[in-house]
Amino acid sequence: MKTRKSASKRYKVTGSGKVIYKKMGLRHILTKKSSKRKMDLRKAGVLSKTETKRAKSMLPYAN
Repeated sequence: MKTRKSASKRYKVTGSGKVIYKKMGLRHILTKKSSKRKMDLRKAGVLSKTETKRAKSMLPYAN
């Protein structure tokens, strides 16, 4: 089964099986966003349980 290349570029699977991703909203129009908000956007996000199942189905090496 082939890997969905769009998913492989967006998600990374940790050793414990969690799927992490980069949060959106840190590319442009940064002046109106607070420093606190920008700091939080820099951190990696963790997918929810239902979204993790969907993402792993697109990444055959993660199963």
